[in-house]
Parts: sequence; structure tokens; C-alpha cells
Amino acid sequence: MAVNAAPLWTSQDLAAALGARPVADVVVTGVSIDSRTVSAGDLFIALIGETGDGHRFVVDALTKGAAAALVHADVPGADPARLVRVNDTFAGLQALGRYARARSGAKVVAVTGSVGKTSTKEILRTVLSANGTVHAAEASYNNHWGVPLTLARMPQRSDFAVIEIGMNHVGEIAPLAQLARPHVAVITTVEKVHLGYLGSLQAIADEKAAIFQGVEPDGCAVLPCDSEMFSRLRAALAARPDIRVLGFGRDAGAEARLLDVKLDADGSTVAVRLSGQDISFRLALPGAHMAMNALAALAAVRALGADVGRGAENLARMGQLAGRGLRRDVLVAGGKVVLLDESYNASAASVRAALTVLKSQNAARRIAVLGDMRELGEFGPAEHAGLADAVENCADLLFACGPLMRHLYEAVPERMRAVHVETSQMLAPIVKAALRAGDAVLVKGSLGTKMKPIVDAIAAGAGRDAV
Repeated sequence: MAVNAAPLWTSQDLAAALGARPVADVVVTGVSIDSRTVSAGDLFIALIGETGDGHRFVVDALTKGAAAALVHADVPGADPARLVRVNDTFAGLQALGRYARARSGAKVVAVTGSVGKTSTKEILRTVLSANGTVHAAEASYNNHWGVPLTLARMPQRSDFAVIEIGMNHVGEIAPLAQLARPHVAVITTVEKVHLGYLGSLQAIADEKAAIFQGVEPDGCAVLPCDSEMFSRLRAALAARPDIRVLGFGRDAGAEARLLDVKLDADGSTVAVRLSGQDISFRLALPGAHMAMNALAALAAVRALGADVGRGAENLARMGQLAGRGLRRDVLVAGGKVVLLDESYNASAASVRAALTVLKSQNAARRIAVLGDMRELGEFGPAEHAGLADAVENCADLLFACGPLMRHLYEAVPERMRAVHVETSQMLAPIVKAALRAGDAVLVKGSLGTKMKPIVDAIAAGAGRDAV
């Protein structure tokens, strides 16, 4: 259900949120931090970040139709009447997010976890859309910029909001959770992600548990019962006895319990028991891990008091997610190749999950194309080599790139080693030339490893030569 068109911010709203002088007759219909994607009616926020100073692009944004720009420095050539001046634009963005959250009557779900955040957010969007108007970011806007931006874009009349919260370092989740103030907090998983920064699984669990600091009074925490960190997460709620715990998983004691998953190449048929009610549904996202994400989402929907059964019916029509398992057929000489695009990011847990989806494909050869998993520090070599059993069980050939992936490449049987090179740019033409009709190919790696060029090369049409 779509929110009726209405001004997102008026001059008076901006003045109230920012403590700034009102801009005359400004009606804002969107919020942007990227001048390249500015739409008419946007408020352009000139942030300063690692890639540059947004003040350089204010005039361009206004020329493209931005209603106004939020600035903290002089902008030569810009119409002063369309500039909203604050002391710091990042603080201004946070103020907009805080004000938007305060004025909204939406029921808010915040999602964090080592893996599965974006998929769970999208599943929540799909299920909740059967119950009312839903606001959620179109991409993984889960950091110190993305969370306040998502809130600042939230229409006041939204019935529900889904906010994704991520982290790389200790101390990042709590302030974002306090900004979002969720009624329900979901922790999808606790896995060995960002080990290089946090050092241990226990420290990762503690940082994920910091989301509880933002949960509204008498809220709910949806936690993974099957995780070895479940007890630690639950113990972190000792200071918040008002927060109810709703566990999800295969565990017999889980209030939201996964009873059965029948997997196929295109998705799965799932049976769950939720607070004593048995529900079956079709999920158009392949993989047992996606079924678990759906279970977490349904538990959150139940905690919000929304209709779970009606929402679950939408999951059969859910579109797959680019970079997170998107499956497509690529025409090649003599037939087609099935391409599984998992190029957005990678961790040991998510690689294992993606490999099981590769195994489910009806293919002549199952080919894994894997790039380095980042942010693992001293644990990197062992985490990569530790994937050898999963690769051997699910794939026929391994193409690899990056210095850390050499540890996995050397750990798999020699018959599976297609090639290892240093970069994805070097690997792309090799993979493209090697694929042939009947293959299924999985491409996965951390965002910094830049695996998307390999996806693009395959999507453009594979070659004739075979390994």
C-alpha cells in the first residue's frame, strides 16, 4: 500500500526540527545526500565525508530541482533563499531523523545481525505491506548516515517503519537504535563477521545486544534461539525487564519455530509454528537461511500485533534481491547458464548459505566464484580455509580471487581448483570464457573485493571455452 502523496517537510517543519530560520515557501517531498540522484522537490543535505564535501554540489542539486539545501558553509552562486543554514549538516541530518521519528505514529521494527539484515528488512516490508503503509530504505542504509536518512524520509502517515542497523566497530549500534526507537528489535544472527575489529563472537553479540538500548518501553526483542549466543543476548536484557523476548529458530522451545522447509531452485515451501498457530507459506527466495529470515520477520510482525497469515501470503510474490541471491538465466552458446548474484557482501556464514543454494540448482556443473571476505583480521586465513568442506560438498569447481581466498583455494581438492588470481578484474574474463551451457555459477565476496564486475561479465554472455 502506498502512502498518499503529501509534503514530507514544510518550511515550518524544517525550522522546528533544526532550530533554523524558516525558508520561505519551501515544500520538500524527498531528502537526498547525493546530488547525482537528486529529484525535484528534494532537500539536499551537503554532508562532508571520506569522498568529499557535499557543499561543492549544492548549486548542481538546486539546478536539478532540489527545493532547498541544508548547508553549514557559504555556497557561492546558490540562491540564499533556498539555503537552510545550520552549524553542522550531519547533526542536522540526525535532527531531521529524530524529529521525523518523534512525530510519527508508525510502529517501528529495527533489524540488526551479522548476516541477513537487508533480506529480513525486505521480507518485513513485504509482509507488513498487507497490513498498512510501510516505510523502509530502498538500499542497505544502515550506518551513521543511512539510519537518520531513512528516518528523515519517513512520511508522517506511515503505519509501519523498518529500520536496518549495522556496525563495523564497538559503540555504533546503540546511538542508531536510540535514534530509531523501535517497538520491536530483531537480531537475525550472531556470526564471525567483523572479527578483525571486535575480536570475538562474544564481543559481536554484545554489540548486537546494544540495540536493546533504543527499544521503546514494553517492547519486544526477537532473538535467534539456535545461536550459541542466545543466552548471552537474553542476559543483556537483564536491565530491561519490560522487554519481552520472542525466540525464533528450529529449537523446540522457540515461540516462533521452523517446523519444515522444502527447498528448491526458486525458493521454498515453509511450515512454521508461531505462538501456537501453524502457518504454511511459499517463499520466493531460495535457501534455508532465507526461510529463517522469514521466520524472524513473521515473529516481529506478530510482536507488532499485525496479521501474520495475510502478510505471509505476499512472500510467494516477493522479488529477489540484487547482489543477495538474485537468480537469472544468461543465454550462452547452446543454451543457458544460471547465475546466482551474491556479489554484495560475504562472511563465512553467508558463503555457506549461498553454497547450499548453488547445490540446489539443477545443473551440469556447479561453479563457485568466490572473493575475499574482509574485516577478519588475524582470523582471515582460518575463516577462509574453513570453508573447504562446504565448497567440496556444494560445488564442482572453484574460481577464486584475493590473497585470503588462496587459503581456501589450496584447501579444496585439486580436482576442484579452476584458477586463483589476485583481483576480481583479472578473474572476470577467465570465468566468462570458462562457462558453458548447463552451468550454474555463484558469485560472492565482500563488497570491497568488488565481485560485481564478474556478475556483469557473465550477464553479458558467457564464452564457449570450457575448463
